[in-house]
Amino acid sequence: MKEQRRSMLKKLTASFAGVLGLGLVAQAKNSDNKEVFNIQDDQEVPLFSGAVKHGGFVFIAGKGAHFEGDIKAHTAHVLDELEKELKNAGSSMDKVVKVNVYLNDIKDYQAMNEVYRGRFGKKPPVRTTVGVGGGVPGDSLVEIDCIAIV
Repeated sequence: MKEQRRSMLKKLTASFAGVLGLGLVAQAKNSDNKEVFNIQDDQEVPLFSGAVKHGGFVFIAGKGAHFEGDIKAHTAHVLDELEKELKNAGSSMDKVVKVNVYLNDIKDYQAMNEVYRGRFGKKPPVRTTVGVGGGVPGDSLVEIDCIAIV
């Protein structure tokens, strides 16, 4: 009787997990189908990948703009680079679900938004934007990473 009840509870929990979307997480955990793109290092153990595709999602590492220019030029360049990575992984800007924006100076927020607006279609992803104390690595005025559906 105790085993029967335990089995029933497991099935019930599994069905709730599926309804709540946890099935995708479990699938991703048990899958060895991780694909990596644009590996950043020539060492035996690379430092990081530019993009990873796994469990129906693609995770794009932060992109920066490492040239002279203002926040608008840097933002446009970074968004173009994200779009290239997404296409390379079989996704698109319209499929992005989460974005993180790191600004060298939070005063650039409005100008960054002017370039950012509309780049992800009519149903934009959720976004977090922060000003980075100490600056964005590589002297970029902005760095952006994202997660998208494949």
